[in-house]
Amino acid sequence: MYLLHEASCECTKSELDLFTVPPTQTSIEKGQWIEYHPIANITDSGPIEFFVSGSSEEYVDLAQTQLYVKAKITLVDGGNIPADAKVGPVNLFLHSMFSQIDVSLNERLISPSTPTYPYRAMMETLLSYGSDAKHSQLTSALFYKDTAGRIAQSDPTAAGDAANHGLQKRYAFTKGSKTVDMLGPIHSDIFFQDKYLLNGVDMKLKLIRSKDTFCLMSGDADVEYKVVVKEAALFVRKVKLNPGVTLAHARALEKATAKYPIRRVVTKVFSVPTGNMSFVQDHIFLGQLPKRIIVGCVRNTAFNGSFLENPFNFEHFGANFLAVYMDGEQIPYKPLKPSFTEDGGANYIRAYHTLFSGTDKMNQDEGNAISRKDYPGGYTFTHFPNSTFRVCFLRTVWFVSTQSFLVR
Repeated sequence: MYLLHEASCECTKSELDLFTVPPTQTSIEKGQWIEYHPIANITDSGPIEFFVSGSSEEYVDLAQTQLYVKAKITLVDGGNIPADAKVGPVNLFLHSMFSQIDVSLNERLISPSTPTYPYRAMMETLLSYGSDAKHSQLTSALFYKDTAGRIAQSDPTAAGDAANHGLQKRYAFTKGSKTVDMLGPIHSDIFFQDKYLLNGVDMKLKLIRSKDTFCLMSGDADVEYKVVVKEAALFVRKVKLNPGVTLAHARALEKATAKYPIRRVVTKVFSVPTGNMSFVQDHIFLGQLPKRIIVGCVRNTAFNGSFLENPFNFEHFGANFLAVYMDGEQIPYKPLKPSFTEDGGANYIRAYHTLFSGTDKMNQDEGNAISRKDYPGGYTFTHFPNSTFRVCFLRTVWFVSTQSFLVR
């Protein structure tokens, strides 16, 4: 038998490995989900706080933490809304009802104190999951994709070509002040890494409510509504380790600290004055630069909250030049010049394709359920990957920090 190349070595196949057995996992003895309730009574607009004590010998599997909320929509005075009331929740209702989530370990805040939590949750959900997840597990958080081109439709009873089918599906769960229960992960850095939290570390979560005008949409301009949280719980997976592993960790902690590498996500907000034909922002990031940048634009009135507007209507606003500058280098090398006008044909394929090239989905059997036709109809995101990170395919490497940054 000949070799394919003179430098090629011989090998065997795993099907012929007949005399070995798989290794046995002995470091983890058992794990179970524990339900934690808020440390104080839930009020209409007050924060919801959870405290997870680290006094036991068990570790915490942070990546498996789940938030549970049962809520309903009522009139401002607390009365039930009529069955025909034209009001429904915005998309991803579980996360949209909270403007900010503060995470503290041993009384030290480790999460950013910015009221942009719904946008992080929505963008990660829209761009990270495909059609199967969006039609199954993500509905647990009341995710039902808004109809492209009709995202601004705030009346859940609208029919025909004016209907927003995503809003209609969410409306079916809440009309007439029916309660709806939801479950999903927490979109915070520490919960998106796999390492267990050591015992002896207390964890505290503070969930700050969004304005009702932000998380609800209504076709009734003269009627106000509110969200009432009936029940909330935090499901935390506690893990019991082999005593030998726990002892080894205790000895290691005498000489060094535990390390938790995270993928830090920073959400920044910039206002573009009405009438401006261009926007240039210098020094967006100081210090270490991000692996990728995602840009999306919404109306200021929707961002601040309005029953008549959808805060997740990411419009293109006729943008025709998009680029970022990193240490004087333009990214991409040839700037994006989309055209969203129908006269002569809408041409925005390079901008649309960044949804895949910027999220490591390009040339893979993966997607995000945002079609080419959907893109200009309220799903206009643009990705700018840091070119430094394209030269390495390892997922656990760190890169040298660079400084200067400019976006146009």
